[in-house]
Amino acid sequence: MKKFTCVVGIAFAATLGFGQAACSQTDESMKPDSIEYKIAVQRACQAAIWAMPAVSTWDIANSIIRDLGGKVGDVVSLSQPMTSKHGFLTANDVTPYAVAALTTKSGPLVVEIPPASEKAAFFGTFVDAWMRPVADAGATGSDKGKGGKYLFLPAGYKGEAPKDGYFVFPLESYSINFALRPVSKGDGTIAEAAAYARTLKVYPLAKAKNPPKTTFLDATGRVWDTLPYYDETYFQDLNNVVQNEPIRERDKSMYGLLREIGIEKGKPFKPTKEWVSIYKDGAKCAFDYLQETFVTPGGGLVPYYSGDSQWMAFNAPADQAKIGFPFESDGVPLIELRAKSYFYLTYYPVKLGPASFYITALRDADGKQLNGKDTYKLNVPKNTPARDFWSAIAYSMVTKGFIRDAKRVGLSRRKIDEMVKNDDGSVDIYFAPKAPKGFEANWIPTGEDFFVIFRLYGPEDAAFNKSWQLGNIEKVK
Repeated sequence: MKKFTCVVGIAFAATLGFGQAACSQTDESMKPDSIEYKIAVQRACQAAIWAMPAVSTWDIANSIIRDLGGKVGDVVSLSQPMTSKHGFLTANDVTPYAVAALTTKSGPLVVEIPPASEKAAFFGTFVDAWMRPVADAGATGSDKGKGGKYLFLPAGYKGEAPKDGYFVFPLESYSINFALRPVSKGDGTIAEAAAYARTLKVYPLAKAKNPPKTTFLDATGRVWDTLPYYDETYFQDLNNVVQNEPIRERDKSMYGLLREIGIEKGKPFKPTKEWVSIYKDGAKCAFDYLQETFVTPGGGLVPYYSGDSQWMAFNAPADQAKIGFPFESDGVPLIELRAKSYFYLTYYPVKLGPASFYITALRDADGKQLNGKDTYKLNVPKNTPARDFWSAIAYSMVTKGFIRDAKRVGLSRRKIDEMVKNDDGSVDIYFAPKAPKGFEANWIPTGEDFFVIFRLYGPEDAAFNKSWQLGNIEKVK
């Protein structure tokens, strides 16, 4: 027999200006070997899989407050690219990101994107509380690189919106979030790209005639961890989503399931040790399942080349690409497909563009998963088809973020003058716990199981038509 005892509490969401409560739950029969316990774990597991993108979005918002001392409305604008101090799902280490987790709960919100300059231009996407793409920004977005005012209307908004001078986007949530990359152009520097990023503006529509100054936070050199963790804290995050976002019609049945595991809108949340145990087991179940789909071809990744190539591409179904990656079909959430994608990715675009190209390797040439004990080598040919540059980054197989405390997380053609080159102009990149002697500049540290994402910036046709093919990562024996 379940018993719920609720008390009013305070959580970090109060800092966000949102209401938050806490609940004490007791259950005299919730023993690990009972059917009630097993059913509760299964419900928690399914809830975690369903909520994956929303929890990931919430964790970004929470981290800005917890780790950087920020507030809602602040923009994190790095002066340098991310490093191993930054926990972010499969981020790159070559551009100084601009990231924000905003809310329209108090009314419509404006984000002004500056025009592309001679030195830098924005590339990125606005997403809602469910990581659903709302609008692309920059050259591939609504402003076409000319800059513009993006106006976001909160869920259920009944007021009038300006008809002229804005790109207007009604939301199904209160949250609107972005991760924009200020990409360097020509001989533009990282410093110039970062300075360009700090020319964007965020302000309420109600203050459009005299906008307040946007606050920028620099996370460079600071620990900033936005990653979701699959333990009991996952359900605290999920509860915060439930309390602070409107219930979408298509999600009501899942909200019924959430009630059965002690999460209910408007009700306090403070689980007892029995429920903490259930949440831990449920989160582990979700992680184990999503991890299995990640490493299994056809799950989160699909083969890119034919034959014995181990390089994979994101599993981005063509039908979803055509409609802007809502991960829905006829209004019904594609829970499985959505979770498989957002388990390791963030900020899908509304429209796929030609600005970048990604392939991923989980295995070496022999088909064995990459581990943190052995030494591996990747040969990057001189003729790699990237107008701008190529990049290779190692990510933790557990967190899907950078390998923590690594001296460097990746290498790119921007550093090629520092690397040892082969006679044919190619370079060998080494992935290993220790640097191979004489190849320190070509080394990406590991020390734990990992995978690699290889990116092309300004990819040429040869990457897409597959007339160019990157060789497999080889174990050094």
